[in-house]
Amino acid sequence: MYTTRVTRHVAAPPHTVYRALTDPEAVAAWRVPAGMTAHVHAFDAREGGTFRISLTYDGPAGAGKSGGRTDTYRGHFARLVQGALVVEVFAFETGDDALRSTMTMTTTLTAADGGTDVEIRHEGVPDAIPPEDNERGTSMALDNLARLVEGPEPPHGK
Repeated sequence: MYTTRVTRHVAAPPHTVYRALTDPEAVAAWRVPAGMTAHVHAFDAREGGTFRISLTYDGPAGAGKSGGRTDTYRGHFARLVQGALVVEVFAFETGDDALRSTMTMTTTLTAADGGTDVEIRHEGVPDAIPPEDNERGTSMALDNLARLVEGPEPPHGK
C-alpha cells in the first residue's frame, strides 16, 4: 500500500469548494476521471454518514475493479470541518483481494491567493493500482472541480 498527494489551486473561496465536496450532485460532476461517468448511489455528508459511488468507463475498453466496466466504492465520512477538511474512509466493492484494502482520502482546503489550495491525499492505496493512475485520476478530478467551482454558478447544497 502507498500514499499519493495531489494539489491544485482553484479560483473560488474555501466555502464554495467545501460545498462541492459535500453535495452529491456536485461530487457526481467532478469526482470522475475523463472517460468515466459517476453515479452516486448514497451520500450522507455528516461525520459517520455513509456513501456509495460508482465510476463507469464510457468505452468498452475499460476494466472495472468491481466487475464489468465499473469501479464501485463505499465508505463513510470520518471527519468534516466546514470550509476546511473532508476525511473519507472507503474500499472498493470487489472480489479481488489485491484491491480490497481500506483507503483514507483526506481533502484539505486552504485559503490562498484569492482562492483555495486543494490537497487530496490518498492513504492505503492498494499496490495493484499503479500510483501514476491514482495521481492522474485525482488530477483529472481536481481539474473538474476547478471548472465546477470557478464557473458562473457555484454548486448548491450544504
